[in-house]
Amino acid sequence: MARRLSYSARYPQPAEKLYKAQMQRAYWDDMMAGFQMLSPHCEVADFTADPSVGMRVVLKQTIGRDQLPPLAQTVLMKDMIITREESFGVFHPEDVTSGTYNASIPAGPGSLTGVQELFNTDTGCTIRKTTEVKVFVPFVNQKLEQMMLVNLVDLFRAEAEYAKDWVDKNL
Repeated sequence: MARRLSYSARYPQPAEKLYKAQMQRAYWDDMMAGFQMLSPHCEVADFTADPSVGMRVVLKQTIGRDQLPPLAQTVLMKDMIITREESFGVFHPEDVTSGTYNASIPAGPGSLTGVQELFNTDTGCTIRKTTEVKVFVPFVNQKLEQMMLVNLVDLFRAEAEYAKDWVDKNL
């Protein structure tokens, strides 16, 4: 059975600025440079952006098996290579701008998919992410799903702080 998570990150900047940041490859390159403090192999594997169709980015990150929690080490026998894809469609200043995200691990025991929505608020903007996590390993699936969701909340918080800072410094 899958587990779901809804997470909202609020920003003091308008949605247009956050969207503009994510339409720049430098935003993603800088994010991966920051991740290298945690794992040395992080990269932007693919990036396309066009205001008439939107944005798509593919990120790859390698986490050493020895850095994984013991429960995850029982399922993964090698380093964990995460391929993550994010997208946003065309920006809609007066409405919701929608996108998707997913993450995969080669020969991984599960899946992570989600939708994201960017919209203006009275005090700036919000990105709402709705995630579904599934693990296909009997007996440990619920524990692994819960662990993934907890780590995902930490990731979303860190990325929200990064986005706010990046926009403040660069736009």
